[in-house]
Amino acid sequence: MVSRCTTIAFQGIQAVSVDVQVMVAPGNVGMSIVGLADKAVAESRERVQAALHASGLSMPAKKVTVNLAPADLPKEGSHYDLPIALALMAAIGAIPGDALENYVVMGELALDGTIAPVAGALPAAIGANGLNKGLICPSVSGPEAAWADPDMDVLAPRSLIAMANHFKGTQVLSRPIAGIRDGTKAHGDLSEIRGQETAKRALEVAAAGGHNLLFVGPPGSGKSMLASRLPSILPQLQPKELLEVSMIASIAGTIADGKLSSARPFRAPHHSASMAAMVGGGLKAKPGEVSMAHNGVLFLDEFPEFTPQVLDSLRQPLETGETVIARANHRVSYPSRLQLIAAMNPCRCGMAGEPGHTCRRGARCASDYQARISGPLLDRIDLRVEVPAVLASDLISPSQGESSASVAERVLKARQIQASRYGDDSLTNAVVSNTIIEKSAQPDAAGRTLLQDAANGLKFSARGYHRILKVARTLADLDGVETVGRVHLAEAISYRMAGERLTQAV
Repeated sequence: MVSRCTTIAFQGIQAVSVDVQVMVAPGNVGMSIVGLADKAVAESRERVQAALHASGLSMPAKKVTVNLAPADLPKEGSHYDLPIALALMAAIGAIPGDALENYVVMGELALDGTIAPVAGALPAAIGANGLNKGLICPSVSGPEAAWADPDMDVLAPRSLIAMANHFKGTQVLSRPIAGIRDGTKAHGDLSEIRGQETAKRALEVAAAGGHNLLFVGPPGSGKSMLASRLPSILPQLQPKELLEVSMIASIAGTIADGKLSSARPFRAPHHSASMAAMVGGGLKAKPGEVSMAHNGVLFLDEFPEFTPQVLDSLRQPLETGETVIARANHRVSYPSRLQLIAAMNPCRCGMAGEPGHTCRRGARCASDYQARISGPLLDRIDLRVEVPAVLASDLISPSQGESSASVAERVLKARQIQASRYGDDSLTNAVVSNTIIEKSAQPDAAGRTLLQDAANGLKFSARGYHRILKVARTLADLDGVETVGRVHLAEAISYRMAGERLTQAV
């Protein structure tokens, strides 16, 4: 007799159905697992046997064969423990034979029969819902899985015994409650920053349109402090964005206690991060920092200190909003629509251009340092702002600047204008196509003349031209006007000119 159970395998954030087949037949006593399983799945044999023994059940004195179909699909991870154990329990009559027909099962077993949490509960629940089935998952993952559908049947037992008692009707499991955690984090407030009005204005523009931003300035000028305040003025995630972000976090195993958060991701990897850590990869092709920052912010401090290969690997995600990890035996795609915020010193000693300072290596100190960033990557950064050293008068002044709350109101209004224009809450000026931005950001006559003169004089690339239009469109949205004027284009071009000086050093 063959008992069956449905589980899933992950391909990126997508859940693929896997049929777990268990046969108990005469032969040499033992248990074998087939179906292109990795080492973690092969070790399920020992965990399942120990968990059954701890639950008061014994392995049958027969040959047990477990097949994971389709056999040519790689099976990775420890979440196959529970479906194998439940299918085996159905085969030996410990639970009703038809109890598992309407469920997708996932979970890792401890040796004492308890069910440990695993990554990917939310994508698994969404995949199960697509199959018109319920989900059986660990109790810790229950609040996460409950987000898939309020009408979906979700069981989150703590142990094999609890699962068996539920199917027998002696201990009915209640549906877990969808968990949410407080999305407000201590990112600080813009009012705490003295001076740097130009940089704060650029931060507001970047937040309103989802634009990439680069701060260039000496040490101690407040570049990292400015970047860390960006989450305090960003709007919360929309439901569609929340689902995408949570699915990536679920695959990566970073959802704490199964509770989702509506705060936008803010990732700040160290400059020693490898390419696999940045764009994803490894043995199981896990999502990297660019995917973990999807619909949020990726902050790269000490920008030139990252290796050139790691920096250039960002070019595809910044352009397409997707990261593709290709391997010899499989290909995985993760969504990576992010906002890049970077900070750097003007030279290696950090003081190039400051009054009264001369670099020891002369002009090469700045040119060699800035040349670590490729021109094509700089071309993808919309706003480049020079952040001068903070003056003593700014620090002594008792007055505080504008609060994050008031800036966030203007940012939200600009985002609402863009959502109405493009018919999608998740679209901003920075990510719409060039064809759309040419129609929505048509300048007036004076603005058109200024743009043409600047393009000819500064030799903007085609990408640079369209990104200036996108920034100008955001500036017009912040002003609440429909037509992009000369003043908007002038400010957008000024944000680009600092980058043109950097490009000359590359």
